[in-house]
Amino acid sequence: MVVFQLRAYQSSDLSEIAQLFYQTVHTINRQDYSQAEVDAWADGQLDLAAWQQSLQAHQTIIAVLNGGGIVGFGDLSKAGYFDRLYVAANYEHQGIATAICDQIEGQFAGHQITTQASITARPFFTQRGYQVLQEQQVQRHGVSLTNFVMSKNLSGRLTNESSSSN
Repeated sequence: MVVFQLRAYQSSDLSEIAQLFYQTVHTINRQDYSQAEVDAWADGQLDLAAWQQSLQAHQTIIAVLNGGGIVGFGDLSKAGYFDRLYVAANYEHQGIATAICDQIEGQFAGHQITTQASITARPFFTQRGYQVLQEQQVQRHGVSLTNFVMSKNLSGRLTNESSSSN
C-alpha cells in the first residue's frame, strides 16, 4: 500500500494537477471511452486561469506521496457539487480516491452532494452511496460523452458543523 498524505490545494499545484488530469483521462478513462472521446475531454489545452480560480474557490484536497509528488485530487464547491476527482493511473486502488472523498464529505455541511460521474467513476460513487439521477450526454469539442448525474444525501448523518452546534 502506498503512503500518502492529504492536504489543502496550493496555487503552486496547478501545473502538476493539469498533467495528472490529462494523463488520468488518457489512461484510466480510456477503458470506457474512445480515443476521440478522451481527446475531446482532455485536449491538453486547459484554461489554467479558470482552473486556478475554481480550485481556489472550492474545497480542494490534494493527495501527495511521502517524499513528494501529487497522486490525486478532488474538489467540492460550496454548493455541494463534486467537480473533479482524479487519481494517477499508477496509484489506482490504493485508497487515495476514498481518502479524498472521506475528507471532502466529512467537511461538507450541506445536505446533498451532486456530481457528474464518468462511466469509469460511476461504480466508485455508487459504492459510496451515490444514486444515479440520470444518464446524460455532454459535448466537448463537438464530441458527445456519456456521464451520470449522481447525488448523495448527507442529511442522515452528523457533519462536523452540525455536531458542534448541538
